[in-house]
Amino acid sequence: MSLIRRLLAVVALLGAALPATAEDGASRKLHDGFDGTGFAETGGLYYRENAEQKAGTAVFQSAVKKVGTGALELSVRPHCKPDSEGCSERAEIWEETALRVPYDQGVWFGFAVKFGDPVPQDDHRYLIAQWKREIGPDAEGDFSPFLALRLDNGRLFATIESNYQPSTEAASEGGVSTCPAGQAPVWLRPEANQMRSLIAHDAQWRAKDDGGIFPSCTDKLTLTSRGNPLPAPDSGWIDFAIYSHPGPDGDGHVELFANGRWIVTAKGFIGHKDQGLGENQYFKFGPYRAAGDGQWTLYYDDFRRSPDCIDVLRDEAACALVQ
Repeated sequence: MSLIRRLLAVVALLGAALPATAEDGASRKLHDGFDGTGFAETGGLYYRENAEQKAGTAVFQSAVKKVGTGALELSVRPHCKPDSEGCSERAEIWEETALRVPYDQGVWFGFAVKFGDPVPQDDHRYLIAQWKREIGPDAEGDFSPFLALRLDNGRLFATIESNYQPSTEAASEGGVSTCPAGQAPVWLRPEANQMRSLIAHDAQWRAKDDGGIFPSCTDKLTLTSRGNPLPAPDSGWIDFAIYSHPGPDGDGHVELFANGRWIVTAKGFIGHKDQGLGENQYFKFGPYRAAGDGQWTLYYDDFRRSPDCIDVLRDEAACALVQ
């Protein structure tokens, strides 16, 4: 072997040994059908071991599934003291760190979820999936997910978080708050430099009662409703396809599909840009709640992630519309 070829071989070996960069991670196409006894190498997922996750369990099982031969059962049980503040109970699955996507890039995520019985009906903090920005050691504050799928009072809804900006009070008629077309209902939290916008909900949503936590309106996030509500939590398997492109300076873009139906397009200020935050976004899914009673179980199947819509939404016509 010539000296040049030997040098090239050494370079190739060194390159293979180096960890993937975020840009490399963004280009990777990931999929896990949870059909085996552990996470697939092609999925880039893992169950994170920490104190909050002690409340959770992850089981690869075949009794409840959407496609393939198996699905992932994730459950949480009481672990925090009932009156504790700031304590949470989780059974979340994370993306591997080396596969995270840069915060300024867009990527498609897909997964199917089924709520186990009983579906919680109380007024409480429940999340089933969330997208966050990395938080560095110098960051100050508790940063909520810039995109989240949530449950409260048995209703399914989706929210977007951004840095605080002045907004207007919603109009009210008969105790029901409404916003001008295209504007998002918002919960303002100036003390935390954050605000949370409601972007979608299921058909059982009660505007007066459930929507009361979003009393203001913002024109910093433009919503285009596609005429479909989110599916009800007790309706069986729900297959989500979501485009995530945070933009804390106003160029953010989120697309939300459920069971093949286009739910909403959101554009504008999405996410945070506070000092000390990291360069990447990351996704995690699984039951997450504040201190609670009883067992809460969710089933997940058919996880996928790709820079290309077709790999996640699997509908050429729909993908053509969102380009």
